[in-house]
Amino acid sequence: MAAWGERLAGVRGVLLDISGVLYDGGEGGGAAIAGSVEAVARLKRSRLKVRFCTNESQKSRGDLVRLLQRLGFDISEGEVTAPAPATCLILKERGLRPHLLVHDGVRSEFDQIDTSNPNCVVVADAGEGFSYQNMNKAFRVLMELENPVLFSLGKGRYYKETSGLMLDVGPYMKALEYACGIEAEVVGKPSPEFFKSALREMGVDASQAQ
Repeated sequence: MAAWGERLAGVRGVLLDISGVLYDGGEGGGAAIAGSVEAVARLKRSRLKVRFCTNESQKSRGDLVRLLQRLGFDISEGEVTAPAPATCLILKERGLRPHLLVHDGVRSEFDQIDTSNPNCVVVADAGEGFSYQNMNKAFRVLMELENPVLFSLGKGRYYKETSGLMLDVGPYMKALEYACGIEAEVVGKPSPEFFKSALREMGVDASQAQ
């Protein structure tokens, strides 16, 4: 216990991943990982600030939070840093109009974004939406741009659901990068800026977080 106390000396906040750490997705919404509900509750009873940082891009932030609440977690939408809302801020700041290659479950996050006459592409974990037709459409949009811009909501290779391992957005992002000869801008883990934004929202310096 003393060693644990020493390790936390000076720590004011904790960033928690969600998928594969708190729960495994799957049929019926998935299942909480053993001990995770209790661990979050214990952290929230402590003096530490807690924020959740996720690359989830098949669900809107609101839907994800409601799912976690049903699984027993003490969590609110304002405590979650997710890539879709962060991407929307970037699009607005830079005046970009995206072609969206995303899952229907997260499309509502982009409702306030102009998608007419796209001048960039946003790719997320589209699941079954990663058909040849949809990938080729995204490829064509990028190739027709003088300065192609590709955003990827995370770049994971795969993740675990209750039914087994699933391909993530990373392999599809890499295919578009290779085909177009460009490098994607990653919004989400492991982008340092994504973690910095989560720390800013939590009001904690990097040296004070775990």
